Amino acid sequence: MEHIEGRHPVLEAMRAGRKLQRIYLATGAGGVAQEIVELAKSRGVPVAYLPRAEIDAMTQGRSSQGVVALAQPRAYQDTDAMLAAAARQGEAPLVVLLDGVEDPGNLGSIIRTAASAGAHGVIIPKDRSATLTPAAVKAAAGAADRIAVAREVNLARAIDQLKEKGLWTVGADAAADQTYTEVDYTSPTAIVVGGEHQGLRRLVREKCDFLVRIPMPGRFNSLNASVAAAILLYEAVRQRGLKQKPERKT
Repeated sequence: MEHIEGRHPVLEAMRAGRKLQRIYLATGAGGVAQEIVELAKSRGVPVAYLPRAEIDAMTQGRSSQGVVALAQPRAYQDTDAMLAAAARQGEAPLVVLLDGVEDPGNLGSIIRTAASAGAHGVIIPKDRSATLTPAAVKAAAGAADRIAVAREVNLARAIDQLKEKGLWTVGADAAADQTYTEVDYTSPTAIVVGGEHQGLRRLVREKCDFLVRIPMPGRFNSLNASVAAAILLYEAVRQRGLKQKPERKT
């Protein structure tokens, strides 16, 4: 069984319709815990109370806020399903590909940002990548149940397949000539972000249609992967918002 840890991740899992087998609460938990109990009752999910020490043992010392739910292992989605969802919504696809993001906290943060930005999915490779572990799901703060996450064996091949389906690929690269605001994100777009240690791998970099940099006039020359993803995603949000605004009549 998969652990979902933390008050808001458990709440969001239930709100998103995730089937939970059981919820464990630390004895004496209040506040949001009462909302969890009420929602669990309406969903028919049993709730058990345990001493806080037993809850902490279940999470191997990770902070759980005294709340742990048991659920069936999370299923990864199909990349084509992301594009189909965008088509049903009448939107140009916007997806994020992560090339070697290995920190679960970064993965969770990117998932949350992508969901908040209205992206249609996040794609990770099967190797050299963080996965949907309890730590990543907790960092996503409930968003992991609100956006599709796919795993691909070969990320470079996945980029080729997305390009065949009409998506333009924009890779974040500190050495790029263009800045991130100089490309068009209103078309079907895949944003590609590299890992914490080496950025985009050579083959993945070469597959991208555009490489863009984020100007950094300060004393550092790199950004956290989740921050870089957020900046590019919200440039897409900005551009798409401008495109949707009706022209002013004179």
